[in-house]
Amino acid sequence: MSTPGAYIRLARIGWVLVREGVVSAVPTEHLPPFARFAQKAAGLLARRRVPGEERSDRLSRAVARLGPSYVKIGQFLATRPDVVGAEFAADLSLLQDRMATFPQNEAKTAIEGSLGRTVDDLYAEFSEPMAAASIAQVHPAIVMRDSGPEKVAVKVIRPGVRQRFASDIEAMYLVSHMQERFLPYTRRLKPVEVTKTLEQTTKIEMDLRLEAAALSELGENTKDDSGFRVPKVDWERTGRDVVTMEWIDGVKMSDIEGLKAAGHDLNLLAEVLIQSFLRHTLRDGFFHADMHQGNLFVDDAGHIVAVDMGIVGRLGKKERRFLAEILFGFITRDYQRVADVHFEAGYVPSHHDAASFAQAIRAIGEPIHGQPAETISMAKLLTLLFEVTELFDMQTRPELVMLQKTMVVVEGVARTLNPRFNMWKASEPVVGKWIRDNLGPKRIVTDLRDGLHAALRLAEAAPEIAARTEKFSSEIMAMSENGLRFDAETAHAIGKAEAKHTRSGRIALWLIAATLAYIAWQVT
Repeated sequence: MSTPGAYIRLARIGWVLVREGVVSAVPTEHLPPFARFAQKAAGLLARRRVPGEERSDRLSRAVARLGPSYVKIGQFLATRPDVVGAEFAADLSLLQDRMATFPQNEAKTAIEGSLGRTVDDLYAEFSEPMAAASIAQVHPAIVMRDSGPEKVAVKVIRPGVRQRFASDIEAMYLVSHMQERFLPYTRRLKPVEVTKTLEQTTKIEMDLRLEAAALSELGENTKDDSGFRVPKVDWERTGRDVVTMEWIDGVKMSDIEGLKAAGHDLNLLAEVLIQSFLRHTLRDGFFHADMHQGNLFVDDAGHIVAVDMGIVGRLGKKERRFLAEILFGFITRDYQRVADVHFEAGYVPSHHDAASFAQAIRAIGEPIHGQPAETISMAKLLTLLFEVTELFDMQTRPELVMLQKTMVVVEGVARTLNPRFNMWKASEPVVGKWIRDNLGPKRIVTDLRDGLHAALRLAEAAPEIAARTEKFSSEIMAMSENGLRFDAETAHAIGKAEAKHTRSGRIALWLIAATLAYIAWQVT
């Protein structure tokens, strides 16, 4: 249930978006008539446009006015073009997560509160922050080891960010509920579930122990891989509000001239980047979901080092098989198989015709085979695929959308290293090996082994299942004889919730009216 404060925050968000001209720039396609009228009215209240100003500039200015939480919300929505549209997703992806630093003494207080030790006890030196984002900032520091002093990076949570985000996410829930109610065609996108995902991922990102765990897991997965690694975590100096990790001396992947000057092979780096991402996705089912150029370095040994593991993605076996079969189907032009995979996985409702869906898939695949391999974008292929599945009522799959968005980013980084990079040739060793191991004869052995394990777990749980079934059966029999009854406590709780809902609704309406009156007064 939304509190009156959520309505006030929503009114403020709306006013900022209107004044900065964001609302008037929303594409009108699919908007109902009343929404189009409201959009035109919003255009009258917008600030006068600066010559040459892009829509992304207005959006960035609006988000900056709203505060740090909305930078994170905007970046999350940039990974969901299915929800906000491809154009706005592209605009949101340009949001810069660079904020003003907070005082060093506040960072020290957060560290000491999280670790229960003084900063002087933990670090031989603790320097001023070198960078700050919406959730945390990074300090260079020195730790004394047995082998001597070691430079480390200390990431510290921004004070008060959790409380601020908790308030702001309430307004997001209000928007998503209103979207489902007043824009029925968007229910397929599950806006409330999208908001829940945003809340969960951001809560995880705000617990730096979980980021450290992600670094540790990816480090274990890639310990035998060549050309890719992540920083090592100092667990002794890591807690909920602070993570200490290896300091990375290297060249950012955005610095192309710097990479050339250091003697790195750009084509090899692009190949290692793509193969590493696919290996993490297909082999491990666990990947870094924010692999933009600012989070990628190349160290002196030529290894790609990925940092900032606040956002990660996971794929189950079914999703990995789904991805591999799609890529393999497009390569071999077996469009019927690509269509069948969608139906087998349950992604496309069974009432649709598989042959018609295969025809739509063919419309994507055939133009690709007439192009040089280096011009074919794997990310664009997946984007077109998701656009087609929308026509066949495919429900939103957050894990697949995150994968697609990350692939777009990774492929973009590879193309900046080498504009004529052959994605398919670089991907073949990883995708081909996974297909041979998981879609060939080895798949049968693996499936039999997994089935045997599942059968053993079911046998172990059989007594408990039988006991629960017997209890449920007796409860059903009692209900059929005596009817459904609430105890006094449940009935009281229902009445209290209903009364609270009615009272909150009245208060909210008065607050909205007062806010609108204030806005009208400000305009005049």
